Amino acid sequence: MKQTAVIGAGVMGETLLSGLVRAGRRVDQLLVGEKREARAAELEERYGVAVVSNVDAAAKADTVALVVKPQDMVDVLREIAPVLRPGQLLVSLAAGITTELIESHVPEGVAVVRVMPNTPALVDQGMSAISAGSHCDEAHLAEAEALMASVGKVVLVPEKQQDAVTAISGSGPAYIFFVVESMIEAGVHLGLPRTTATDLAVQTLVGSAAMLRETGEHPTVLREQVTSPAGTTAAALRELENHRVRAAFLAALQAARDRSRELASGS
Repeated sequence: MKQTAVIGAGVMGETLLSGLVRAGRRVDQLLVGEKREARAAELEERYGVAVVSNVDAAAKADTVALVVKPQDMVDVLREIAPVLRPGQLLVSLAAGITTELIESHVPEGVAVVRVMPNTPALVDQGMSAISAGSHCDEAHLAEAEALMASVGKVVLVPEKQQDAVTAISGSGPAYIFFVVESMIEAGVHLGLPRTTATDLAVQTLVGSAAMLRETGEHPTVLREQVTSPAGTTAAALRELENHRVRAAFLAALQAARDRSRELASGS
């Protein structure tokens, strides 16, 4: 019976754990590495999983998901490295941490997959990009994909693209929330009750996202369908262009990509 361990029981760690349970993983096939006694008791009660030390989790599992902060990764790797073995799979969800760095701290032959998830995984609508390390085979990649598919959609990308992925989807929810927040504030400024403005903005976002996914149309086509000549939408879009919103988004995403590169280099 193959075992999967989740080391790191913060928000994303629990999100992955709960997604695996909902996806049909048996709880006796799941382990959690968690040092805090109160948190361990909470997870045991909530999911019925065994919560053990990081070392025990790594020693017993065939697949180990490392859901720890980037600054804690090296310490965790040093802790569990003595019990890791060739052929075992490590799946890292730590932003900016390269497969090369992880491989340099674990025994030769341990397979590593790097993942960039995002927070909509909390509602099983995540977007995860996975990249293979130097010792991964197709089975390792398939297992990593199945792991992350429990909380959303998965795409395979070359590792050199992970910084761009971080900028688009990893940080992306914050941009969307920022836009919705701005729409709500504009609605209030225009005289709407805040609850009404919130309902309008959120459902507009949900409906627009559904149109993008279900129609398969390019966003430009969908935007043009809403934009009548000399109409209200055209007036609004003209203001956005005058304020160089498109250019600001490009600059913002480039800044996020560059920061991801700095984190990878330890800056």
